[in-house]
Amino acid sequence: MSRYVGAIDQGTTSSRFIVFDKGGNIVSVAQKEHRQIYPKPGWVEHDPLEIMANTNEVIGAALARANLTATDLVAVGITNQRETTLLWDRKTGQPLCNALVWMDTRTDQLVQRFTRDGGQDRFRAKTGLPLATYFSGLKLLWILENVEGARAKAEAGDALFGTIDSWMAWNLTGGVNGGIHLTDVTNASRTMLIDLATCDWDETMLGHFNIPRACLPKIVPSSAVYGEIHTAPLRGTSLAGILGDQQAALVGQTCFSPGEAKNTYGTGSFMLMNTGTEPVQSKAGLLTTLAYQFGDEKPHYALEGAIAITGALVQWLRDNLKLFDVAPQIEPLAASVEENGDVYIVPAFSGLYAPYWKDDARGVIAGLTRYATRAHLARAALESTAYQVRDVVEAMQADSGITLAALKTDGGMVANELLMQFQSDILDAPVVRPKMTETTALGAAYAAGLAVGYWANVEDLRANWGIDKTWEPKMSGERRDHHYKSWKKAVQRSFAWVD
Repeated sequence: MSRYVGAIDQGTTSSRFIVFDKGGNIVSVAQKEHRQIYPKPGWVEHDPLEIMANTNEVIGAALARANLTATDLVAVGITNQRETTLLWDRKTGQPLCNALVWMDTRTDQLVQRFTRDGGQDRFRAKTGLPLATYFSGLKLLWILENVEGARAKAEAGDALFGTIDSWMAWNLTGGVNGGIHLTDVTNASRTMLIDLATCDWDETMLGHFNIPRACLPKIVPSSAVYGEIHTAPLRGTSLAGILGDQQAALVGQTCFSPGEAKNTYGTGSFMLMNTGTEPVQSKAGLLTTLAYQFGDEKPHYALEGAIAITGALVQWLRDNLKLFDVAPQIEPLAASVEENGDVYIVPAFSGLYAPYWKDDARGVIAGLTRYATRAHLARAALESTAYQVRDVVEAMQADSGITLAALKTDGGMVANELLMQFQSDILDAPVVRPKMTETTALGAAYAAGLAVGYWANVEDLRANWGIDKTWEPKMSGERRDHHYKSWKKAVQRSFAWVD
Protein backbone atom coordinates (compact mmCIF):
# COMPACT_ATOMS: atom_id res chain seq x y z
CA MET A 1 0.00 0.00 0.00
CA SER A 2 1.29 3.48 -0.87
CA ARG A 3 2.15 5.28 2.34
CA TYR A 4 4.25 8.27 1.34
CA VAL A 5 4.65 11.09 -1.19
CA GLY A 6 7.88 12.07 -2.93
CA ALA A 7 9.29 15.46 -3.94
CA ILE A 8 12.00 16.25 -6.46
CA ASP A 9 13.65 19.51 -5.35
CA GLN A 10 15.81 20.67 -8.26
CA GLY A 11 17.70 23.76 -7.15
CA THR A 12 20.36 26.08 -8.50
CA THR A 13 23.26 24.16 -6.98
CA SER A 14 21.91 20.67 -6.31
CA SER A 15 19.12 18.14 -6.83
CA ARG A 16 17.35 16.40 -3.95
CA PHE A 17 14.68 13.80 -3.48
CA ILE A 18 12.70 13.82 -0.23
CA VAL A 19 10.06 11.35 0.91
CA PHE A 20 7.38 12.74 3.26
CA ASP A 21 4.73 11.03 5.36
CA LYS A 22 1.14 12.17 5.86
CA GLY A 23 2.16 14.41 8.77
CA GLY A 24 4.58 16.30 6.50
CA ASN A 25 7.61 14.71 8.19
CA ILE A 26 10.76 13.67 6.32
CA VAL A 27 11.12 9.91 5.91
CA SER A 28 14.22 9.92 3.70
CA VAL A 29 16.37 12.35 1.71
CA ALA A 30 19.31 12.29 -0.71
CA GLN A 31 21.10 15.18 -2.42
CA LYS A 32 23.79 15.74 -5.08
CA GLU A 33 25.37 18.93 -6.40
CA HIS A 34 25.85 19.72 -10.10
CA ARG A 35 28.41 21.87 -11.90
CA GLN A 36 28.12 25.62 -12.31
CA ILE A 37 29.39 26.53 -15.78
CA TYR A 38 30.71 30.07 -16.49
CA PRO A 39 31.67 30.33 -20.20
CA LYS A 40 31.94 34.16 -20.16
CA PRO A 41 31.54 36.97 -17.60
CA GLY A 42 27.86 37.16 -16.64
CA TRP A 43 27.04 33.84 -18.30
CA VAL A 44 25.86 30.99 -16.05
CA GLU A 45 24.92 27.57 -17.43
CA HIS A 46 23.90 24.09 -16.26
CA ASP A 47 24.17 20.78 -18.09
CA PRO A 48 20.57 19.47 -18.31
CA LEU A 49 21.74 15.88 -18.83
CA GLU A 50 23.84 16.05 -15.66
CA ILE A 51 20.86 17.43 -13.73
CA MET A 52 18.63 14.59 -14.95
CA ALA A 53 21.25 11.94 -14.14
CA ASN A 54 21.79 13.38 -10.66
CA THR A 55 18.04 13.49 -10.06
CA ASN A 56 17.61 9.83 -10.95
CA GLU A 57 20.58 8.99 -8.69
CA VAL A 58 19.19 10.81 -5.64
CA ILE A 59 15.73 9.29 -6.16
CA GLY A 60 17.28 5.83 -6.01
CA ALA A 61 19.43 6.72 -3.01
CA ALA A 62 16.57 8.21 -0.96
CA LEU A 63 14.32 5.21 -1.63
CA ALA A 64 17.11 2.77 -0.80
CA ARG A 65 17.93 4.50 2.49
CA ALA A 66 14.39 3.95 3.72
CA ASN A 67 14.03 0.53 2.05
CA LEU A 68 11.23 1.85 -0.16
CA THR A 69 10.15 1.25 -3.76
CA ALA A 70 7.93 3.15 -6.18
CA THR A 71 4.91 1.23 -4.89
CA ASP A 72 5.35 2.93 -1.50
CA LEU A 73 4.73 6.37 -3.06
CA VAL A 74 1.24 7.62 -3.81
CA ALA A 75 2.57 10.41 -6.06
CA VAL A 76 5.60 12.58 -6.83
CA GLY A 77 5.86 16.37 -7.19
CA ILE A 78 8.53 18.61 -8.68
CA THR A 79 9.83 21.96 -7.45
CA ASN A 80 12.51 23.73 -9.43
CA GLN A 81 14.82 26.68 -9.81
CA ARG A 82 12.68 29.15 -11.74
CA GLU A 83 13.52 30.89 -15.03
CA THR A 84 16.41 28.55 -15.93
CA THR A 85 15.78 27.94 -19.62
CA LEU A 86 16.52 25.18 -22.13
CA LEU A 87 15.56 23.97 -25.59
CA TRP A 88 15.88 20.31 -26.52
CA ASP A 89 15.34 18.07 -29.53
CA ARG A 90 12.02 16.22 -29.35
CA LYS A 91 13.36 13.28 -31.43
CA THR A 92 16.74 12.72 -29.75
CA GLY A 93 16.14 14.12 -26.26
CA GLN A 94 19.39 16.07 -26.50
CA PRO A 95 19.55 19.72 -25.37
CA LEU A 96 20.43 22.13 -28.18
CA CYS A 97 22.71 23.94 -25.71
CA ASN A 98 23.34 24.12 -21.98
CA ALA A 99 20.54 25.55 -19.84
CA LEU A 100 20.71 29.32 -19.29
CA VAL A 101 20.46 29.80 -15.52
CA TRP A 102 18.08 32.37 -14.00
CA MET A 103 20.98 34.63 -12.94
CA ASP A 104 22.58 34.61 -16.42
CA THR A 105 22.79 38.16 -17.82
CA ARG A 106 23.55 37.53 -21.51
CA THR A 107 20.11 38.88 -22.48
CA ASP A 108 21.02 42.41 -21.33
CA GLN A 109 21.14 43.65 -24.93
CA LEU A 110 17.69 42.17 -25.58
CA VAL A 111 16.38 43.97 -22.50
CA GLN A 112 17.75 47.24 -23.88
CA ARG A 113 16.25 46.50 -27.30
CA PHE A 114 12.73 46.07 -25.90
CA THR A 115 13.07 48.81 -23.27
CA ARG A 116 13.85 51.49 -25.88
CA ASP A 117 10.27 51.38 -27.14
CA GLY A 118 8.08 51.80 -24.08
CA GLY A 119 10.34 51.48 -21.07
CA GLN A 120 11.11 48.77 -18.54
CA ASP A 121 7.46 48.32 -17.53
CA ARG A 122 5.89 48.24 -21.00
CA PHE A 123 4.62 44.65 -20.53
CA ARG A 124 4.03 44.74 -16.76
CA ALA A 125 0.23 45.22 -16.94
CA LYS A 126 -0.17 41.99 -18.90
CA THR A 127 2.67 39.83 -17.51
CA GLY A 128 3.24 41.27 -14.02
CA LEU A 129 6.96 41.54 -14.76
CA PRO A 130 9.42 44.30 -15.74
CA LEU A 131 11.83 43.78 -18.60
CA ALA A 132 14.88 42.16 -16.99
CA THR A 133 17.51 39.51 -17.73
CA TYR A 134 15.91 37.40 -14.97
CA PHE A 135 12.96 35.98 -16.88
CA SER A 136 12.92 33.02 -19.27
CA GLY A 137 11.18 34.39 -22.40
CA LEU A 138 14.17 36.50 -23.42
CA LYS A 139 16.51 33.61 -22.61
CA LEU A 140 14.55 31.50 -25.11
CA LEU A 141 14.78 34.30 -27.68
CA TRP A 142 18.56 34.42 -27.17
CA ILE A 143 18.80 30.67 -27.87
CA LEU A 144 16.62 31.01 -30.99
CA GLU A 145 18.81 33.85 -32.28
CA ASN A 146 22.21 32.41 -31.38
CA VAL A 147 22.13 28.59 -31.50
CA GLU A 148 22.44 27.20 -35.01
CA GLY A 149 19.28 25.48 -36.23
CA ALA A 150 17.33 26.29 -33.06
CA ARG A 151 14.70 28.53 -34.65
CA ALA A 152 13.94 26.18 -37.55
CA LYS A 153 13.49 23.24 -35.17
CA ALA A 154 11.37 25.30 -32.75
CA GLU A 155 9.08 26.54 -35.52
CA ALA A 156 8.61 22.96 -36.75
CA GLY A 157 7.81 21.73 -33.24
CA ASP A 158 10.92 19.53 -33.29
CA ALA A 159 12.56 21.51 -30.46
CA LEU A 160 10.83 21.89 -27.12
CA PHE A 161 11.21 24.84 -24.76
CA GLY A 162 10.98 24.50 -21.05
CA THR A 163 12.16 25.55 -17.65
CA ILE A 164 13.67 22.74 -15.55
CA ASP A 165 10.24 21.45 -14.49
CA SER A 166 9.28 20.84 -18.13
CA TRP A 167 12.57 19.09 -18.89
CA MET A 168 12.18 16.77 -15.90
CA ALA A 169 8.50 16.02 -16.48
CA TRP A 170 9.15 15.18 -20.17
CA ASN A 171 12.00 12.83 -19.29
CA LEU A 172 10.19 11.17 -16.40
CA THR A 173 7.03 10.46 -18.44
CA GLY A 174 8.79 8.83 -21.38
CA GLY A 175 11.06 11.35 -23.07
CA VAL A 176 11.42 10.55 -26.79
CA ASN A 177 8.84 7.78 -26.30
CA GLY A 178 5.83 9.98 -25.68
CA GLY A 179 7.04 12.22 -22.86
CA ILE A 180 4.51 14.84 -21.75
CA HIS A 181 5.51 18.43 -22.56
CA LEU A 182 4.03 20.73 -19.91
CA THR A 183 4.71 23.41 -17.32
CA ASP A 184 2.64 24.63 -14.41
CA VAL A 185 1.14 28.08 -14.04
CA THR A 186 3.80 29.28 -11.56
CA ASN A 187 6.72 28.55 -13.86
CA ALA A 188 4.82 29.83 -16.90
CA SER A 189 4.22 33.12 -15.08
CA ARG A 190 8.02 33.73 -15.02
CA THR A 191 8.43 33.63 -18.81
CA MET A 192 6.92 37.06 -19.67
CA LEU A 193 4.96 35.13 -22.30
CA ILE A 194 1.61 34.60 -20.57
CA ASP A 195 -1.35 36.82 -19.82
CA LEU A 196 -1.73 36.73 -16.03
CA ALA A 197 -5.50 37.03 -16.30
CA THR A 198 -5.94 33.98 -18.57
CA CYS A 199 -2.91 31.91 -17.48
CA ASP A 200 -2.32 31.07 -21.13
CA TRP A 201 0.34 31.92 -23.69
CA ASP A 202 -0.34 35.40 -25.03
CA GLU A 203 -0.18 35.83 -28.81
CA THR A 204 0.82 39.49 -28.47
CA MET A 205 3.80 38.65 -26.26
CA LEU A 206 4.82 35.77 -28.53
CA GLY A 207 4.71 38.27 -31.40
CA HIS A 208 6.80 40.88 -29.58
CA PHE A 209 9.50 38.32 -28.75
CA ASN A 210 9.13 36.33 -31.99
CA ILE A 211 8.58 33.05 -30.12
CA PRO A 212 7.01 30.15 -32.10
CA ARG A 213 4.07 28.63 -30.23
CA ALA A 214 4.97 25.17 -31.56
CA CYS A 215 7.87 24.86 -29.11
CA LEU A 216 5.92 25.84 -25.99
CA PRO A 217 4.67 23.40 -23.33
CA LYS A 218 1.05 23.01 -22.29
CA ILE A 219 0.24 25.09 -19.18
CA VAL A 220 -1.34 22.99 -16.42
CA PRO A 221 -2.40 23.48 -12.77
CA SER A 222 0.22 23.13 -10.03
CA SER A 223 -1.67 20.16 -8.57
CA ALA A 224 -3.12 17.58 -10.97
CA VAL A 225 -2.30 14.08 -12.17
CA TYR A 226 -0.21 14.74 -15.30
CA GLY A 227 0.72 11.17 -16.13
CA GLU A 228 2.62 8.08 -15.11
CA ILE A 229 6.37 8.04 -14.54
CA HIS A 230 8.13 5.57 -16.87
CA THR A 231 11.69 5.75 -15.58
CA ALA A 232 13.22 3.59 -12.86
CA PRO A 233 13.16 3.77 -9.88
CA LEU A 234 9.81 5.63 -9.88
CA ARG A 235 8.16 3.56 -12.65
CA GLY A 236 4.41 3.38 -12.20
CA THR A 237 4.12 6.35 -9.83
CA SER A 238 1.93 9.35 -10.71
CA LEU A 239 3.57 12.69 -11.46
CA ALA A 240 1.02 15.01 -9.87
CA GLY A 241 2.50 18.35 -8.77
CA ILE A 242 4.75 21.13 -10.08
CA LEU A 243 5.63 24.44 -8.41
CA GLY A 244 8.45 26.95 -8.87
CA ASP A 245 10.66 26.95 -5.78
CA GLN A 246 9.47 30.15 -4.10
CA GLN A 247 5.82 29.32 -4.74
CA ALA A 248 6.46 25.84 -3.38
CA ALA A 249 7.75 27.38 -0.15
CA LEU A 250 4.56 29.48 0.04
CA VAL A 251 2.51 26.27 -0.24
CA GLY A 252 4.79 24.44 2.19
CA GLN A 253 4.19 27.25 4.67
CA THR A 254 0.41 26.82 4.08
CA CYS A 255 -0.06 30.50 3.12
CA PHE A 256 -3.45 29.88 1.54
CA SER A 257 -5.31 33.03 2.65
CA PRO A 258 -4.88 36.55 1.25
CA GLY A 259 -2.38 38.47 3.36
CA GLU A 260 -0.43 35.40 4.45
CA ALA A 261 3.22 35.70 3.52
CA LYS A 262 6.48 33.85 3.85
CA ASN A 263 10.05 35.03 3.58
CA THR A 264 12.89 32.71 2.64
CA TYR A 265 16.18 33.92 4.10
CA GLY A 266 19.12 32.61 2.09
CA THR A 267 21.97 34.14 0.12
CA GLY A 268 19.33 36.65 -0.84
CA SER A 269 15.74 36.69 0.36
CA PHE A 270 12.42 36.15 -1.39
CA MET A 271 9.10 37.20 0.08
CA LEU A 272 5.78 36.13 -1.38
CA MET A 273 2.37 37.29 -0.20
CA ASN A 274 -0.82 35.51 -1.22
CA THR A 275 -3.15 38.14 -2.72
CA GLY A 276 -6.07 35.86 -3.56
CA THR A 277 -7.69 34.98 -6.88
CA GLU A 278 -7.13 38.33 -8.62
CA PRO A 279 -3.70 39.56 -9.75
CA VAL A 280 -2.56 42.74 -7.97
CA GLN A 281 -0.53 45.10 -10.12
CA SER A 282 2.49 46.47 -8.30
CA LYS A 283 3.16 50.19 -8.20
CA ALA A 284 5.88 49.76 -5.59
CA GLY A 285 8.54 47.73 -7.37
CA LEU A 286 7.27 44.19 -6.76
CA LEU A 287 6.53 41.32 -9.16
CA THR A 288 3.01 40.02 -9.76
CA THR A 289 3.16 36.26 -10.11
CA LEU A 290 1.08 33.08 -9.93
CA ALA A 291 1.13 31.55 -6.45
CA TYR A 292 -0.48 28.18 -7.26
CA GLN A 293 -3.48 26.52 -8.85
CA PHE A 294 -4.92 23.37 -7.32
CA GLY A 295 -6.86 21.27 -9.82
CA ASP A 296 -9.86 23.06 -11.33
CA GLU A 297 -9.92 25.78 -8.68
CA LYS A 298 -9.23 29.38 -9.59
CA PRO A 299 -5.52 30.22 -9.63
CA HIS A 300 -4.15 32.19 -6.70
CA TYR A 301 -1.75 35.08 -7.20
CA ALA A 302 1.07 36.58 -5.18
CA LEU A 303 3.20 39.66 -4.92
CA GLU A 304 6.90 38.89 -4.77
CA GLY A 305 9.80 40.92 -3.46
CA ALA A 306 13.32 39.79 -4.33
CA ILE A 307 16.23 40.96 -2.16
CA ALA A 308 19.69 40.35 -3.61
CA ILE A 309 21.95 40.28 -0.54
CA THR A 310 21.05 39.01 2.95
CA GLY A 311 23.01 35.90 3.97
CA ALA A 312 25.68 36.90 1.45
CA LEU A 313 26.47 39.95 3.63
CA VAL A 314 27.32 37.62 6.52
CA GLN A 315 29.60 35.69 4.17
CA TRP A 316 31.26 38.96 3.14
CA LEU A 317 31.96 39.94 6.75
CA ARG A 318 33.44 36.48 7.31
CA ASP A 319 35.46 36.06 4.12
CA ASN A 320 36.44 39.63 3.16
CA LEU A 321 36.63 41.45 6.48
CA LYS A 322 37.53 38.37 8.59
CA LEU A 323 35.25 39.51 11.45
CA PHE A 324 34.60 35.88 12.47
CA ASP A 325 35.55 32.38 11.34
CA VAL A 326 32.18 30.71 10.71
CA ALA A 327 28.80 32.28 9.96
CA PRO A 328 27.02 31.25 13.21
CA GLN A 329 29.57 33.30 15.18
CA ILE A 330 27.91 36.50 13.98
CA GLU A 331 25.01 36.06 16.43
CA PRO A 332 26.98 36.09 19.73
CA LEU A 333 29.23 38.84 18.34
CA ALA A 334 26.22 41.00 17.44
CA ALA A 335 24.53 40.21 20.75
CA SER A 336 27.57 41.43 22.70
CA VAL A 337 26.34 45.02 22.13
CA GLU A 338 22.86 46.24 22.98
CA GLU A 339 22.50 48.64 20.03
CA ASN A 340 23.92 49.08 16.55
CA GLY A 341 25.91 52.16 17.59
CA ASP A 342 23.89 54.05 14.94
CA VAL A 343 25.73 52.09 12.21
CA TYR A 344 23.81 50.99 9.10
CA ILE A 345 25.01 48.74 6.27
CA VAL A 346 23.30 48.84 2.87
CA PRO A 347 24.58 45.75 0.99
CA ALA A 348 24.05 47.04 -2.55
CA PHE A 349 27.02 45.07 -3.85
CA SER A 350 25.54 44.88 -7.36
CA GLY A 351 22.70 47.36 -7.07
CA LEU A 352 19.44 47.11 -5.13
CA TYR A 353 16.52 44.85 -6.01
CA ALA A 354 12.96 45.22 -4.69
CA PRO A 355 11.48 47.65 -4.11
CA TYR A 356 14.14 50.10 -5.37
CA TRP A 357 15.50 48.47 -8.56
CA LYS A 358 18.59 50.69 -8.62
CA ASP A 359 21.33 49.21 -10.79
CA ASP A 360 23.59 52.16 -10.00
CA ALA A 361 23.53 51.70 -6.21
CA ARG A 362 26.56 50.35 -4.35
CA GLY A 363 27.14 49.22 -0.80
CA VAL A 364 27.64 51.74 1.99
CA ILE A 365 28.40 51.65 5.71
CA ALA A 366 26.84 54.77 7.24
CA GLY A 367 26.99 56.36 10.68
CA LEU A 368 30.54 55.33 11.61
CA THR A 369 32.14 56.97 14.64
CA ARG A 370 35.12 56.07 16.85
CA TYR A 371 32.59 54.32 19.10
CA ALA A 372 31.83 51.64 16.47
CA THR A 373 33.36 48.18 16.86
CA ARG A 374 33.26 44.95 14.87
CA ALA A 375 30.33 43.91 17.08
CA HIS A 376 28.37 46.96 15.89
CA LEU A 377 29.19 46.03 12.28
CA ALA A 378 27.98 42.48 12.92
CA ARG A 379 24.74 43.78 14.44
CA ALA A 380 24.24 46.27 11.59
CA ALA A 381 24.67 43.46 9.06
CA LEU A 382 21.93 41.34 10.64
CA GLU A 383 19.68 44.37 11.00
CA SER A 384 20.13 45.26 7.32
CA THR A 385 18.38 42.00 6.41
CA ALA A 386 15.42 42.94 8.60
CA TYR A 387 15.24 46.47 7.18
CA GLN A 388 15.25 45.17 3.60
CA VAL A 389 12.45 42.75 4.47
CA ARG A 390 10.44 45.64 5.96
CA ASP A 391 10.99 47.61 2.73
CA VAL A 392 9.39 44.75 0.80
CA VAL A 393 6.58 44.27 3.35
CA GLU A 394 5.66 47.97 3.13
CA ALA A 395 5.62 47.76 -0.67
CA MET A 396 3.38 44.69 -0.48
CA GLN A 397 0.98 46.37 1.91
CA ALA A 398 0.84 49.48 -0.29
CA ASP A 399 0.14 47.40 -3.40
CA SER A 400 -2.33 44.93 -1.92
CA GLY A 401 -4.08 46.96 0.75
CA ILE A 402 -3.56 43.93 2.99
CA THR A 403 -1.87 44.34 6.38
CA LEU A 404 0.63 41.61 7.22
CA ALA A 405 -0.78 39.55 10.09
CA ALA A 406 2.41 37.56 10.74
CA LEU A 407 5.55 36.69 8.80
CA LYS A 408 6.31 33.01 8.28
CA THR A 409 10.02 32.38 7.79
CA ASP A 410 12.26 29.68 6.38
CA GLY A 411 15.79 29.35 5.03
CA GLY A 412 19.20 29.15 6.65
CA MET A 413 19.16 32.47 8.51
CA VAL A 414 16.09 31.61 10.58
CA ALA A 415 18.39 29.83 13.04
CA ASN A 416 19.63 33.30 14.06
CA GLU A 417 17.32 34.24 16.91
CA LEU A 418 18.72 37.76 17.29
CA LEU A 419 17.76 38.44 13.68
CA MET A 420 14.30 36.93 14.13
CA GLN A 421 13.61 39.12 17.19
CA PHE A 422 14.82 42.25 15.43
CA GLN A 423 12.72 41.33 12.38
CA SER A 424 9.65 41.21 14.59
CA ASP A 425 10.62 44.48 16.26
CA ILE A 426 11.18 46.43 13.04
CA LEU A 427 8.02 45.03 11.40
CA ASP A 428 5.93 45.48 14.56
CA ALA A 429 4.45 42.07 13.76
CA PRO A 430 4.92 38.47 14.90
CA VAL A 431 7.61 36.41 13.17
CA VAL A 432 7.04 32.67 13.07
CA ARG A 433 9.55 29.86 12.50
CA PRO A 434 7.92 26.51 11.59
CA LYS A 435 8.97 23.10 12.84
CA MET A 436 9.54 21.91 9.27
CA THR A 437 12.05 24.15 7.50
CA GLU A 438 12.24 22.10 4.24
CA THR A 439 9.23 24.04 3.03
CA THR A 440 10.13 24.09 -0.68
CA ALA A 441 10.19 20.32 -1.12
CA LEU A 442 7.20 19.99 1.22
CA GLY A 443 5.18 22.33 -1.02
CA ALA A 444 5.82 20.12 -4.04
CA ALA A 445 4.82 17.07 -2.01
CA TYR A 446 1.62 18.80 -0.89
CA ALA A 447 0.70 19.66 -4.49
CA ALA A 448 1.18 16.04 -5.59
CA GLY A 449 -0.60 14.59 -2.57
CA LEU A 450 -3.63 16.86 -2.97
CA ALA A 451 -4.02 15.77 -6.60
CA VAL A 452 -4.41 12.10 -5.66
CA GLY A 453 -6.41 12.57 -2.46
CA TYR A 454 -3.55 11.67 -0.09
CA TRP A 455 -4.51 14.90 1.65
CA ALA A 456 -8.18 15.81 1.27
CA ASN A 457 -7.85 19.60 1.27
CA VAL A 458 -5.71 22.52 2.40
CA GLU A 459 -7.09 22.20 5.92
CA ASP A 460 -5.27 18.87 6.18
CA LEU A 461 -2.08 20.71 5.23
CA ARG A 462 -2.70 23.48 7.73
CA ALA A 463 -3.09 20.81 10.41
CA ASN A 464 0.44 19.59 9.61
CA TRP A 465 1.99 23.03 9.99
CA GLY A 466 3.53 23.46 13.40
CA ILE A 467 5.28 26.37 15.08
CA ASP A 468 8.79 25.94 16.40
CA LYS A 469 8.99 29.48 17.80
CA THR A 470 7.25 32.85 17.53
CA TRP A 471 8.87 36.23 18.14
CA GLU A 472 6.65 39.12 19.24
CA PRO A 473 7.67 42.79 18.86
CA LYS A 474 9.24 44.31 21.98
CA MET A 475 10.68 47.56 20.60
CA SER A 476 9.13 50.93 21.39
CA GLY A 477 7.52 52.80 18.53
CA GLU A 478 9.90 55.73 18.98
CA ARG A 479 12.99 53.54 18.71
CA ARG A 480 11.54 51.62 15.74
CA ASP A 481 10.87 54.86 13.88
CA HIS A 482 14.39 56.16 14.59
CA HIS A 483 16.04 52.99 13.27
CA TYR A 484 13.93 52.80 10.12
CA LYS A 485 14.32 56.50 9.33
CA SER A 486 18.09 56.14 9.66
CA TRP A 487 18.04 53.05 7.42
CA LYS A 488 16.16 54.97 4.73
CA LYS A 489 18.74 57.76 4.92
CA ALA A 490 21.54 55.19 4.45
CA VAL A 491 19.73 53.66 1.46
CA GLN A 492 19.53 57.09 -0.17
CA ARG A 493 23.31 57.46 0.26
CA SER A 494 23.84 54.27 -1.79
CA PHE A 495 21.99 55.55 -4.89
CA ALA A 496 23.72 56.74 -8.09
CA TRP A 497 27.18 55.67 -6.97
CA VAL A 498 28.00 54.29 -10.44
CA ASP A 499 28.01 56.95 -13.15
